[in-house]
Amino acid sequence: MISRLIDLLPKCTGQNILRSFSSATCRSAIYSFVIRFSIGLVSILVLPLVFDGHAVAASESGNQFQLSKSSIIQLLEAVGLFMGGIIFCIVLDRWFSQRSGQSSNTPLAEQARRLKQLNIGYPEGMTNLEVLRTQGLLETRLRPFGLTVTWTSFLSASSLIEALSNGTIDFCGGGGTASIFSQAADHVFVRVAKEKYTAPKGQAILVPEDSPIQTLADLKGKKIAFDKGSSAHYILMRALAKVGLDFSDLEPVYLTQPEALPRFRRGEIDAWVIWVPYTATLARSAYPGRSITDLESIFGDKVSVEVPTYYYAIPELVRDYPDLLKVILEEVNEAGTWAKKQELEAVQRLAEHHEIDPSVLEILHKHSGERAIIPIDDQSLDALQHQADIFRDLNLIPERVNVKDGTYSLQTKQNWTY
Repeated sequence: MISRLIDLLPKCTGQNILRSFSSATCRSAIYSFVIRFSIGLVSILVLPLVFDGHAVAASESGNQFQLSKSSIIQLLEAVGLFMGGIIFCIVLDRWFSQRSGQSSNTPLAEQARRLKQLNIGYPEGMTNLEVLRTQGLLETRLRPFGLTVTWTSFLSASSLIEALSNGTIDFCGGGGTASIFSQAADHVFVRVAKEKYTAPKGQAILVPEDSPIQTLADLKGKKIAFDKGSSAHYILMRALAKVGLDFSDLEPVYLTQPEALPRFRRGEIDAWVIWVPYTATLARSAYPGRSITDLESIFGDKVSVEVPTYYYAIPELVRDYPDLLKVILEEVNEAGTWAKKQELEAVQRLAEHHEIDPSVLEILHKHSGERAIIPIDDQSLDALQHQADIFRDLNLIPERVNVKDGTYSLQTKQNWTY
């Protein structure tokens, strides 16, 4: 129970108070403090008794001092306090030594020692992983076990999963669509969790400000840029279906987000399917273009199911380091909760000046107290399977894949909260 409390409290306070308290250095400091306290207490009580003229009686027959009965009792009490302090110090040191020994022999500690270094990949703009990295939550949690964490940014989810497959990284997060293409290409990875909510404005189709394109139907015959095999690919197909257009009705231009931006600015492409941080947010305020549709208008209230964000790990992390994987996902959840609270506070400030729709504030209030990530469920995988079937029907992947295959998807009821 004490062990669990020490693991929980740093997340409640935001500091590593008890974890630092249990370190060897802190034990030494406590030991020294108790010793000095006991000696000081004895000195304060004993010395006045010894040298207080009212507490002694001089013997007329010699130069010896004789303590009064009350002084002897006080002296014995002081010695008792001193010995009690010493015993307390020894017991406390033994307790901390035992606590340290237990903590260093836990499955998590043993797994951390074996792995030694954890490599995490992230796509720029993925909020939970950005917060996890900048706040150093995972490093703080794992540092006592001697495990180091390295971070590497990637341009797309497909490149992240490929890096998992070749062993460059151990854990990452990204869109679900990329995992379909990666599974079809026999890449090695496991879906281990998903974000509970997808931002309804998190992806959009942009056109230049002065473009004559006003609706999705106007995209027929136009050059449209997007990252092949990404969620943008799926979003475009679903958007076209809403207005009765086929994929063959447009001219696809396969570009990564950084590659597409300069070409979009130069007017070399007619439309651009984009995702955070390129959507119409503060991060994109200086970017050109206007949105003709977004996730919410395409999928309605099914956004989080249709366009999920998953977290991926190498099979070894799932199989050989389950306690370590649990800690990683707990900290991802912690980062997501922190981010939601920050967003809520920002929106509350806007609401005070009537600059935002009250319904948005109500939704954020509801979400701020919920988990940031959840286990992968059948509903999510059913939607992902639907995507996979569409891509196979279009011959964009060579064969049908089963996204519920236990080799690629970990389904668990684990609650990654404290």
